[in-house]
Amino acid sequence: MYAVIKTGGKQYRVQEGDYLNVEKLNAEVNSTVELTDVLAVSKADGELVVGKPVVEGAKVVAKVVAQDKAKKIIVFKYKPKKDY
Repeated sequence: MYAVIKTGGKQYRVQEGDYLNVEKLNAEVNSTVELTDVLAVSKADGELVVGKPVVEGAKVVAKVVAQDKAKKIIVFKYKPKKDY
């Protein structure tokens, strides 16, 4: 059984026991978060329930393990040596 959720502008396929790196959430470490933007849910018999746009009454409960920063990305603009 799995679910497709939306958080931080991205969509993730999750199931029980998964660890997931998402955008920063407004929650403390070791607290639980309810994610209510569930786009699809797979039932035990294999049936897929797709929401319009979300599945009514469905939620995913997640535990915040850590609040870390992602790896720093270096971005710069290149200017040609002539004709600029």
